[in-house]
Amino acid sequence: MSYQVLARKWRPRKFAELVGQEHVVRALTHALESGRMHHAYLFTGTRGVGKTTIARIFAKSLNCERGESADPCGVCSVCTAVDAGRFVDLLEIDAASNTGVDDVREVIENAQYAPTRGRFKVYLIDEVHMLSKPAFNALLKTLEEPPPHVKFLLATTDPQKLPVTVLSRCLKFNLKRLLPGQISDQMRFILGAESIDCEEAALTELARAADGSLRDGLSLLDQAIAYGGGQVQASDVRAMLGSVERSQVVGVLEAIAAGDGVALLREADRIASFSPDFGGVLDDLAGLLHQVQLRQLVPGHGGEDELPALAALAEGLSPEDVQLYYQIVIQGRRELTMAPDVRAGFEMTLLRMLAFRPDAPASGSAPPPAARPSATRGPAPAPAPPPRATVNTPRAAAPEASLPAVAAAPSRSPMPATPAFADDGALPDWGRLIEAAGLRGPLGQLAQNCALREREGNVLVLVLQSAHMHLAVEPMISQMEDRIGVAMGRPVRLRFVEDRLGGSADTPAARAALQRDNAQRSAEASIEADPLVQALKRDFGARVVPQSIRAIEP
Repeated sequence: MSYQVLARKWRPRKFAELVGQEHVVRALTHALESGRMHHAYLFTGTRGVGKTTIARIFAKSLNCERGESADPCGVCSVCTAVDAGRFVDLLEIDAASNTGVDDVREVIENAQYAPTRGRFKVYLIDEVHMLSKPAFNALLKTLEEPPPHVKFLLATTDPQKLPVTVLSRCLKFNLKRLLPGQISDQMRFILGAESIDCEEAALTELARAADGSLRDGLSLLDQAIAYGGGQVQASDVRAMLGSVERSQVVGVLEAIAAGDGVALLREADRIASFSPDFGGVLDDLAGLLHQVQLRQLVPGHGGEDELPALAALAEGLSPEDVQLYYQIVIQGRRELTMAPDVRAGFEMTLLRMLAFRPDAPASGSAPPPAARPSATRGPAPAPAPPPRATVNTPRAAAPEASLPAVAAAPSRSPMPATPAFADDGALPDWGRLIEAAGLRGPLGQLAQNCALREREGNVLVLVLQSAHMHLAVEPMISQMEDRIGVAMGRPVRLRFVEDRLGGSADTPAARAALQRDNAQRSAEASIEADPLVQALKRDFGARVVPQSIRAIEP
């Protein structure tokens, strides 16, 4: 007998065998038991989560020789014919290859005839969103008022492309992506039934790579069995998938926590020696940061397989830094395909994390800045302030009497003998101060969208619109304070006040936008007043294409 792939051999034949779609099974079971069945059902969801499988089980439930039931017998001639794909009253149509209106007309014409063997004639239209617009129009009337012996089961991975007229005529069920634990549990059950040895870590890797699809997971499991010569070993699975062990990625975080660029690139070289999928490595890195944050903010919530090294990382990194690193990794993952070289894109993501690292670790076992080969920022700062979860942060809201203590503390950045910005103690020009401090990139975006409202000694009170409040977090604020302090020649603190009303604060960004708008209106007026343009409009009926005029950048 020829080999049958696991995804087909272990395809569920009863509702009770389905994995992870209990909400759909419950609704269909109640409908079958009560006899309150709709004439058209729509099953949506990503690939490999059970859409067509549920439709086939439903067809058996309707036509089983032992009667309509949510638990078809599976042994009668109807059930076995459905399982074998040769039941004459179950018509499966692949809309991806039968998109035309003629194909749908054939369905409509045959629908009026009574079933040949069963009680119902069931039409299963897979990837229904691929039908053409004329085909949908031809189907609508029959879909709304089908003969009593006809049931329509529609399946799609992209319901957004379906006309609302079709959606309104169907009962819609959204099938969920399966969790890695559900996929690995099913793999473990199948391997036990097949008497195949496996390592738990291998199942974890395969379940993660399945990305929510049980069918994809079983296909990968087939591949892993062949790759391992009848066994499923973690090392073989990682080599097959181009992945690395999650514990091997911990070294990257440890090098970043220590601020050790040499060690960081050494870890990157070691990971690259496995010829991995660098996108998967970044996914692993994001997962580790997630575990670190859970350990910091929700103690005891980590998984059973949590790595011991995460405890030291949770102590050595501040929660704000973990959030920043997570955002950098996720952004780097998205940008990986745009990098000139995938490995270079991976390394640039790691170096970006190092570049945005604060001047010293928050606590724990990470070495001090003096031990870092690339440390050139001067003495270490005082311990990091509390997280800035609110607009008026505890540090910024300190009373005036506490400011001399702040000024006397060791500076995070050396103050130059001659400040770049002349500070006379009055309210400074915020735009000029931004330039003098050299605020660029994310720091510049934060600064440009602020308006300096008042000065309270060494505290600058900044108004920030709600849309930009997500930027006012550590370590962005600390870096901004350092640079402004260097420019002014004295330590400063920043206090951000949210502009909840969305008023027109006089920010550098608002002024720049106003200048651009004025320049654009001036350019459009200049074109309209141009004698040549007026002549072309008058003599040839020409018109200026909207949105085609661009003001010259200064």
